[in-house]
Amino acid sequence: MSHTHANPELIARVRRIGGQVAAVERSLTTDAPCAEILQLVAAVRGAVNGLMDEIIADHLESHVAAPGLDDAERAQGAAELLAVIRRYAK
Repeated sequence: MSHTHANPELIARVRRIGGQVAAVERSLTTDAPCAEILQLVAAVRGAVNGLMDEIIADHLESHVAAPGLDDAERAQGAAELLAVIRRYAK
């Protein structure tokens, strides 16, 4: 199941993140002060973390905790989530 069908706000969040990344690029090309660039990068990181939280919650609800899933579907959903969390935490 596509997560954008369940939550179309995700696309809007990704577009906002794209705008934030573009602002970082502009700041780097215009020799903005380091502190300003660091603030922009921190904002991007926060936005990506928020997006990740939303998608993890949706995955958990749809592929692990949803009523009607069989044990194999739950195990697969949990394994997928664990793999992503481990990769993201590195």
